[in-house]
Amino acid sequence: MRLARCDELYLVEHFFSIQGEGRFAGVPSIFLRFGGCNLRCPGFGNFEVGGKSVAGCDTIRAVYSSLYRKMWHPVRELQELEEIIFEYEDRLSYMPDVVITGGEPMVYADHPIFNALLKRLVEGGYRVTVESNATIAPSLKEHPFFSEITFAMAVKLSNSKEPKAKRVVHEAIEVLANETKESFFKFTLDRKLAEGSGAEEIARIVQRYENEVYCMPLGSSEKEIGENAPSVADFCLENGYRYSDRLHVRLWNREEKR
Repeated sequence: MRLARCDELYLVEHFFSIQGEGRFAGVPSIFLRFGGCNLRCPGFGNFEVGGKSVAGCDTIRAVYSSLYRKMWHPVRELQELEEIIFEYEDRLSYMPDVVITGGEPMVYADHPIFNALLKRLVEGGYRVTVESNATIAPSLKEHPFFSEITFAMAVKLSNSKEPKAKRVVHEAIEVLANETKESFFKFTLDRKLAEGSGAEEIARIVQRYENEVYCMPLGSSEKEIGENAPSVADFCLENGYRYSDRLHVRLWNREEKR
């Protein structure tokens, strides 16, 4: 199910780091962060930007174009993105993973340059992960290469303060969970949710699927991660889910391009 379309493709940043979350945590990866998101998640925190208090996730620079316009670079040609990959590749003696993230990168599910990049990466033998809120699915009939991509399905829970009808789109989850490669669920919980309604919320979403479920603590700083992590770890032990830490936050706090 495709719920959004962006005619202009924006790259916010690119960097080389370790994957900090989910199934491939610890794996050296090239990250391409695209701008744009169909959710705002006001429950995840408040950040000071240019003297303004802005609510949202810890990657708000890829969400609010009006506040971070200088970081949003329009991509006109596929070659621009290929050169970024080649630049990192030339420095390495091995092939890293490639992680496509945002914002919500699937707002570009119909963009020709975005799709050409993913197709080229898959054909080049890269393991590609798209970090997505799982509200937008590609057309596998039009773009069959998506079936070879792993989706980290970060479906948002009630602590995001997004309306359920907007954050849980079963038609999209169905496609991503069943028709793409090794895709997995990745939920963000705080202490309150882990000790409250979290188990029931997650069960309703994942009960019809066999995909692995990872749960990680909410936090945009090492301190906040530490406050939520013990409850989330206990939650995973109680419910049989996999605990995922957030290694990049532990190692580098909120440093950008990490």
